Amino acid sequence: MAYQVTGNEYLSLPTIRETDGAIEGVTFLTMLHKGLLELRGDDGLIRPYFEADGSPQAITPRWERAHCWLPSFQTRQANVNLTCTYLTPVGERGFAIRLEVSNTGAQAVTVRFGLQGRWDRTLHEINESVELPEGREVIRSDWNKMFVWRQAPGTPLFAFAPCIGDYQPFSVVDQGAEWAQEGFGYHIDKEVTLAPGESGKLDVFFGVGYESVSATASAKDLLRQGYDALYQRTVGWLSAREKKLDDPTLETLLNTNLFFTFFYASGRCVDTEELCLVTSRSPRYYVSAAYWDRDSLLWAFPAILLSDAAYAREILDYVFTRQARNFGVHSRYIDGTVLEPGFELDELCAPVIALERYIAATGDIAYVQETLVRNALERILRTLESKKHPSTALYETFLQPTDDKNNHPYLTYDNALVCRVFRALAKLLNKPELRSRAEAVREAIYAHCVREKDGKRFFAWSVDLLGAYDIYDEPPGSLQLLPFYGFCDESAEVWQNTVAMIRNRNYSLSFADAPIAEIGCLHAPHPWVLSLCNSLLSGHGDTALAHLRLTRMDNGLACESVNEHTGVCETGEAFATCAGFLAYALYRYCSENRPFANQADETTIAD
Repeated sequence: MAYQVTGNEYLSLPTIRETDGAIEGVTFLTMLHKGLLELRGDDGLIRPYFEADGSPQAITPRWERAHCWLPSFQTRQANVNLTCTYLTPVGERGFAIRLEVSNTGAQAVTVRFGLQGRWDRTLHEINESVELPEGREVIRSDWNKMFVWRQAPGTPLFAFAPCIGDYQPFSVVDQGAEWAQEGFGYHIDKEVTLAPGESGKLDVFFGVGYESVSATASAKDLLRQGYDALYQRTVGWLSAREKKLDDPTLETLLNTNLFFTFFYASGRCVDTEELCLVTSRSPRYYVSAAYWDRDSLLWAFPAILLSDAAYAREILDYVFTRQARNFGVHSRYIDGTVLEPGFELDELCAPVIALERYIAATGDIAYVQETLVRNALERILRTLESKKHPSTALYETFLQPTDDKNNHPYLTYDNALVCRVFRALAKLLNKPELRSRAEAVREAIYAHCVREKDGKRFFAWSVDLLGAYDIYDEPPGSLQLLPFYGFCDESAEVWQNTVAMIRNRNYSLSFADAPIAEIGCLHAPHPWVLSLCNSLLSGHGDTALAHLRLTRMDNGLACESVNEHTGVCETGEAFATCAGFLAYALYRYCSENRPFANQADETTIAD
């Protein structure tokens, strides 16, 4: 099944079926429940339909996307053209659907068109989906003069409401639409008789809130603002953030993934309005609605920073408050408490690297002086010290960048990040002594993590300091990125040997002989989209673009891995944080179109 997606800070529409335009579910974040809630309809929570002269018509959509984010389709049957547009206005606690019909024939036609559907269940989603069966209700409300869905198992959980008219004396909006509701099913429609060339439209607004008043008020507020004004405001917001490339195909791919990471890797909770970060707000991603330092800050954050620096600072506020206590722990809930235990060194480094990027991009050095930030950075330093080998300047990890258990405790890539972190903190905290610690890590990597095979020196993936090592790579934390993170130059022979080794056909996970020759790993033994990103950032941009043109991924959205022959998604649909790294890597490579030899990532703060 292929899906269209859209969303705003509060609501996501992650499963708009391409076959018939039906919305299978609506998701939103709640801090109280530490993750996503989804209103789900088995055959469609919200499903467009139309009739011509009393005869139901099939919907066979032809899809478009305005500004890479606002999907719409057209379908034509019986000389009637139906257009359906899904609008998720920026900053609003709701969304709208506009239905437009036109008579393309030579005779008058009576058209009934609208939406129908059913709320079958509510799902709580953090990695897995669990049904919440208690407290589902449907009520009638004078606030919207319609029905409201709400769930209140003792106390309110949420409410969801449509609105098609405002009948207050001071604001009379009547679209001539009708509605009916029985149980949790409904239809909302309008009947018009169209002469040849005539058209009609219906705007349906939906709001979500903590309880019925807030949900209905959200929907009514959208109605009062008007669909056209909301659409123009949202288009203005999107236009201001779209990135321009010379290649239209790559430009579409970049911006679609840029907006997908913005609205699906971050969001505001409906209950607290607090901004938070997640792997994905789509339940189609297999570890949705939870927080990883690495995923959010190394992959999604660079793209969001490209789009909106003020929003990026608010993200850092969240990171250095809610999440700071457990920096480096495998995964957490959106409130910062531990979801999956297990220490990951790259995740401990991620907040510092994100902060350094933000300061370099904005010059907002005063942000580092805030108590919450300095305290969190000092905590990172203390945790680092606890992971250091007693006599060697290498730092251990329990889990690898795929979140899988390590073979050996000292990963070369992870320690290269530690080197970067010490250099950054030397400047951010005005502690010049940390530069010597960075150099000690660098020397330890060259002393203990460089091995030799067939007369060529290379970086091992991991070592145990007792002589054991492995030859391996993981796209979520690749040795290809050592120059990108400023550890070495691309001209360094040992790095070139390493990259040649893991891209060689003799390396079983290189897929060197396949049409899409990008690196995979044991976690998902197919080419990873993150490997495409790594190639764009490490001197293999031309081949990465060629491979990217062969991939469909998840209907144009980043996924975890793709089939090496067909390019279709193999694992990890709707991977929102990966979408950010793809957008960032594409923008950086295409706008600069140059390798990164002899230079670190340009977001490093200058001395």
